[in-house]
Amino acid sequence: MVKYAIAKQLAGKRIITTDGEELGRIVDLYMNELSGKIERVIIEPNPDSSLASRADQEGGGLITIPYASVLDVKDVMVVDRRELGN
Repeated sequence: MVKYAIAKQLAGKRIITTDGEELGRIVDLYMNELSGKIERVIIEPNPDSSLASRADQEGGGLITIPYASVLDVKDVMVVDRRELGN
């Protein structure tokens, strides 16, 4: 299934998993310049989320998740936890 969204509308959206954990907020996107497709989502994780320790390891307080893990984008971005690799 293709997920369509206007990139500027994604900035600041909350990211939650299918089991309801709020991971954080979208900061930016990595795009493939040749195809124009989104490859990764850059997020600022919530301090109490399961991804917070990964942000400390990657440095800078931000982490990336694969866009392939995104299931839906409406008021929030919903991701499949199994695709996150933690």
